[in-house]
Amino acid sequence: MRRTRLAGALTAVIALALTATGCGGGNTPAAPSAAAHPAAAPDRVEPLPSPGSPRLPVTVASADGRRVTVDSAERIVPLSGSLSEIVFTLGLGDRVVARDVTATFEQAAELPVVTRAHDVSAESVLSLRPTLVLAESTTGPAEAVAQIRDAGVPLVVVPAAEDLDDVGTRIDDVAAALGVPASGTALRERTAERLDAVREKIPAHADRPRVAFLYVRGSAAVYLLGGAGSGASSLLEAAGAVDAGKESGLEKDFTPITSEALAAAAPDAILVMSKGLESVGGIDGLVKIPGVAETPAGAARRVVSVDDGVLLNYGPRTDRVLASLVDQLYGEGK
Repeated sequence: MRRTRLAGALTAVIALALTATGCGGGNTPAAPSAAAHPAAAPDRVEPLPSPGSPRLPVTVASADGRRVTVDSAERIVPLSGSLSEIVFTLGLGDRVVARDVTATFEQAAELPVVTRAHDVSAESVLSLRPTLVLAESTTGPAEAVAQIRDAGVPLVVVPAAEDLDDVGTRIDDVAAALGVPASGTALRERTAERLDAVREKIPAHADRPRVAFLYVRGSAAVYLLGGAGSGASSLLEAAGAVDAGKESGLEKDFTPITSEALAAAAPDAILVMSKGLESVGGIDGLVKIPGVAETPAGAARRVVSVDDGVLLNYGPRTDRVLASLVDQLYGEGK
């Protein structure tokens, strides 16, 4: 599980779900199974056509309250998949020397991984002699982050993403630390234009479907229902949908799935991460989780799946995530 805002939110509740013995436990037309959707586009990022070269040194504000001076961007280590996407899309991927386990896109796939069980290994990072480390405010453990900083490596912390409004700010923050602010502006504008183009494809006459975000990992018996702080609300609302968990009054980020919670959410569709859906045996396994089959979504087998590596990244590929949601919710006469 990602050591990002999602991972931080899930830490306590997963412990509860793993020990619980009873967790997990309409009118909308049926949709085909996830496997029936067209194959996803290649898992690649799209760099800017004319990236700029870093103009350094720069001194930038870090989200941990420090001022950090960056003298070189020759050897970059981004400590989240989202930050890696931004660096590569800014056109500086050839300077990245390592990746977090969540950076799964094609251009980064062969880089050494510097996380263990999604926690940062300071020793692995330092062994690669980075000149700049980019972290999120949820990157941990704190001891590893401190060890990297104490070794004299410039470490810039970027606020963790919470919703679509954070995309442009994160791009600007990373671009500033890399000394390519003009490229950051270009990427922010490109991303905003693409998000706006996707929004225009939402049918104006369509009813707002209620969508529940479920975080499931069958191998670990983790079955969670997303609430107001899950990170998915902004995407669902941008897609013209209602976050069913949030709307039903779930204020927490995640809560173990129960039949009662699902009944209150009453989703017309269920959103899951692709690997999570696979881990429970696809849609057939998902509807066996207690309470799922009794919802309008479960009865209609209406399931929306998005790749784990991009769903909550809130970065340069978020327009693709939103487009996938819109297509799966409204496409083909659904």
